Amino acid sequence: MPKSTIKNPADYILPLHMNGLAGRMLYMPPSKANKKREILLIYGHHASLERVFSLADYLTRYGSVTVPDLPGFGGMEAFYKIGEKPTLDNLADYLASFVKLRFHRKRITIMAISYGFAAVTRMLQRYPEIAGKVDLLVSVSGFTHKDDFAWKKSSKIMLGGLAWFCSYRLPSSAVKLLILRAPIIKGLYRAAEKKHPKLKDTTSEERGKKLNFEVKLWKINDFRTYAHVSFRGITMIPFEAHVDLPVYHVAVDGDHYFDSVLVEQHMRQIYKDFTMAKTKMPSHAPTLVASAKDIAAFVPPTIQRLLLKKL
Repeated sequence: MPKSTIKNPADYILPLHMNGLAGRMLYMPPSKANKKREILLIYGHHASLERVFSLADYLTRYGSVTVPDLPGFGGMEAFYKIGEKPTLDNLADYLASFVKLRFHRKRITIMAISYGFAAVTRMLQRYPEIAGKVDLLVSVSGFTHKDDFAWKKSSKIMLGGLAWFCSYRLPSSAVKLLILRAPIIKGLYRAAEKKHPKLKDTTSEERGKKLNFEVKLWKINDFRTYAHVSFRGITMIPFEAHVDLPVYHVAVDGDHYFDSVLVEQHMRQIYKDFTMAKTKMPSHAPTLVASAKDIAAFVPPTIQRLLLKKL
């Protein structure tokens, strides 16, 4: 009987202890020994190592892949445990510490998703010595400014106000206790499944798997951190510090989150150069239930060619 080639995320996950917080780290060696690129993959703010595992696995054809948990996400302990808030500066400092400890003087390729790219940008602004070690910087649906969101002003005010309110301890605890329950979470997703990018045009079996995974995500992620980060994202105004690196931005064709014109405008104000690679992705970020075709969309030909270049 042929041996299964399906990889189990648990086989590649290691414990991670950083800045007094306990979490996990995903490390996958390159699929071919001659691939020397060191890829650091940073997920967004509603994610886990398991959610980006399929993308990490795909990237091993270009080199080794490392994915650290972020405080408050993926089941990692939150900044609140050590008396800190999940500010963009604190997250940038955390990432800088991880890069220095994990990669030392090695050159690295950074690929960051959504809010993860905002955190990487702040890290590169605060630690220019790390920017000097980056051989390739890729944004996947990333953003750097509050105006990048393609929502109506009224929606931003309503969602921002709700996120601000839930970023406090008592409201966030109430939401966790009363609303973040499996039947309620599934019911809310099912109510919007015809329009929701993660659920529309999927089979009944796929929807079931995705719903179960979303329930797990909402339960393992710290909701207070989620609310604080959401509020800060909606109100974000970046530092003016220049980063002496070109950025390659993977933009979703018809993205319902971001305005690609404004994303480019704001990234050009920060980075040395900007190149956009448009793609048709099935969702804003990778999902646990993803085919090879789905994952390839996150790494369009422009990015593939850059990753294949010899270092």
